[in-house]
Amino acid sequence: MIFIAIAVVLFFSSYMHKRRFGLLGLALAAGSLLSSIWGYNAGLVAGLFGVPSTPMTSAIILSILILLPPVILLFHGYTYSSMIGRVIGAGLFTVLALAFLIEPLGHVLMPTGFGANVYDWLVNNRTVIIGGGLTLAVIDLFLTKPAKTSEKSRKH
Repeated sequence: MIFIAIAVVLFFSSYMHKRRFGLLGLALAAGSLLSSIWGYNAGLVAGLFGVPSTPMTSAIILSILILLPPVILLFHGYTYSSMIGRVIGAGLFTVLALAFLIEPLGHVLMPTGFGANVYDWLVNNRTVIIGGGLTLAVIDLFLTKPAKTSEKSRKH
């Protein structure tokens, strides 16, 4: 249930803000690097504030570090203009985010039922999803047209 809730929140936040998949996908990669570098230290800092050091706390901190860059970029950047682009971009972002989050959350959450099948598929195909997702993110960035500046606003 938690993975489904995370997926729904990620999909609708990306869909509603109309942000392009390329920028959000690369932000997920940056967040993954940040979580591997700062994860232990962030856990120590949380312990200084009285947060108990449990596997769940560690998973939440690592997940926040992974999702922080794309959440910040949800409010800035290029957007989709078509409905189909928004749906595809939000879907790709959601699958890529779940692939990045499967490692920290997989240690503390044990899905059952249909969720277990989806979880097992994500675990088995994690590296392929991340590799393909990041490749599509870079391609999406190349397809993004830069913002045009008007000639009147330039000063020579």
